Amino acid sequence: MPEPGDGIAALRTELAALHRMLVDSGLVVWTAGNVSARAGDDAFLIKPSGVPYEHLTPDSMVLCDLEGKPADGEQLKPSSDVFAHAYVYRHRPDVGGVVHTHSTYATAWAARGEPVPCVLTAMADEFGGEIPVGPFALIGGDEIGRGIVETLDGHRSPAVLMRNHGVFTIGADARAAVKAAVMCEDVARTVHLSRQLGEPQPMDAADIDRLYDRYQNAYGQ
Repeated sequence: MPEPGDGIAALRTELAALHRMLVDSGLVVWTAGNVSARAGDDAFLIKPSGVPYEHLTPDSMVLCDLEGKPADGEQLKPSSDVFAHAYVYRHRPDVGGVVHTHSTYATAWAARGEPVPCVLTAMADEFGGEIPVGPFALIGGDEIGRGIVETLDGHRSPAVLMRNHGVFTIGADARAAVKAAVMCEDVARTVHLSRQLGEPQPMDAADIDRLYDRYQNAYGQ
């Protein structure tokens, strides 16, 4: 595992700030939800289990190996989702951050077992298509992680709605995964509202491809 001096302190600080961003964005309540960040090739940091967000500090973040086992000297237990995160990191070397929320609108889609259809340009930009639904899986082992990896295989979406559970997002780093979680809730809400008014208008697949390419490769500075 990385030594404390190898940038872990800065990563702990960033992770504590990203957890506050979940609260500020209205994606979590009480102690539910978590963010993790890859820490080198063989470890990651994750939120501790059952600690209220207002009590989280950089030192609260738990350093674990890629099997989900806490490093020697860690004082707090990692999130109950630690094995799901660990599975993702083991099987997706491109992933540097994982987020889990029970955000209201996106989780409502998960409860229905229904993907969020790509009917918005903002969805095409960020997700490159629909937000898919993963299988039902119980918390506590790596079954959730397996469902995340298998569902997102072949998808451009960085978000998956785990059936009857909630949202998991991935990113090149933890901040990107948090952004995907924020965007997932935003578009889930908008598409839900649009369906109250009628049937949302589908988008042409070629237009979705063009929007995704522009946003991913040309947008911004």
